[in-house]
Amino acid sequence: MFEGNIITFNPGWDGNAQNVEDFDDVRHIQNHLQSLGIQLTRTADETTSGPEYITLTDPDGNNILID
Repeated sequence: MFEGNIITFNPGWDGNAQNVEDFDDVRHIQNHLQSLGIQLTRTADETTSGPEYITLTDPDGNNILID
């Protein structure tokens, strides 16, 4: 799915991969990053709800996945 390094963030999980009750939806995170001028390599479909993900690349070329 991805070549090279990847860093993954799961806003709905804690450090032990347990669900957390209150978290920001990836679509909210997407809107915030875009408002800061950060270029995303894959955007979430804002017309949907439920599981979704976004990707971006850091300045060193590492992929970042937020789902």
